[in-house]
Amino acid sequence: MKIALLWKLFGLNIMTIVIVVGIVWGAVDYLAADYFSVLMKRYHISPTESHDMFVASIHRYLIWGSLSGVFLSLLLGYFIMRRMLAPLTQMTRITHRIAAGDFSATIPVSTGDEVGQLARSFNRMSESLDHMEKLRKTMIVDVAHELKTPLTNIRGYIEALMDEMVPHSTETYGLLQSETDRLTRLVSDILQLAKVGGAKLSLDILKLQLPEAIKSAYNSFRLQLAAKDIDVDISSIEPNGWILADPDKLSQILYNLFQNALQYTPKGGQLKIKTEKAEDMLTIYFINTFEGLQKADVPLLFERFYRGEKSRSRDYGGAGIGLAVVQELVSAHNGKAGAFLRNDEIHIWFSLPGNPTL
Repeated sequence: MKIALLWKLFGLNIMTIVIVVGIVWGAVDYLAADYFSVLMKRYHISPTESHDMFVASIHRYLIWGSLSGVFLSLLLGYFIMRRMLAPLTQMTRITHRIAAGDFSATIPVSTGDEVGQLARSFNRMSESLDHMEKLRKTMIVDVAHELKTPLTNIRGYIEALMDEMVPHSTETYGLLQSETDRLTRLVSDILQLAKVGGAKLSLDILKLQLPEAIKSAYNSFRLQLAAKDIDVDISSIEPNGWILADPDKLSQILYNLFQNALQYTPKGGQLKIKTEKAEDMLTIYFINTFEGLQKADVPLLFERFYRGEKSRSRDYGGAGIGLAVVQELVSAHNGKAGAFLRNDEIHIWFSLPGNPTL
């Protein structure tokens, strides 16, 4: 492929030289020769012999000049084009490696021209594919890990019931139902995450009162937050703020953030919700205490199946999907989401188009 392209470029250069030589040749034969004859007649010099010598010498110099031009064109063009086409050759080799499942290879970038830009774009694509492949493998491992424990527990209880090692009691069936519910929630979360990828295609954007949406979501968690003695402060919410969002998707975003705060805020902790305006965007902050979270963990909070606590204890609940869903839904609204750690408090925020005042 490289040789074919190289010769095509050479052929283009040679064709250009041939066309230029043809034009000059014609100009000499029909213009310069006639002008030479006029001069010879004006000064009473026989033009026949001089004319023939003039045309022959011009043709001879054109031939030698053309051959020299072709030689230099081939020589310089070979080295220049070979260097230009080197990244394309490397791309060809790397695409075979990518097709075989190796996404780690990159192309050295030494120029800033279009070929260099193509190489940089190719490297970004390769890095993105490598990242997605790692996420895929991690997701498979995490899903298997999440499914293994409840399935093992259910199998153990069923075998124990069959062997009559445990009584057929309401408590035993309640444990089985609890493990089944955990499986159902996990499958539901995975399906939810798969669906939000196409959320942008099915958004019903409306002008919504943000305080009402936050209070509605808060009422769904009021009793659970109170049971953990979590102090909730919503006094910093702009009272007349509105945003442009899909009502169902906004409810899902707020529900996941309240669920996240409920799971990871320690007993007796604090949760504060506030809003801020930035140009034509409205930013909502969920700020809660979170013990044991490191700064290195913060950029990973929105990764699928990631948990801030390293023990993966099910005392916290969830499968680490909630914030990934939040990011997908916010992105579908052309918004942004993020998090940062300050004074042992995690600030999880998202911005949507809107205005703080009606």
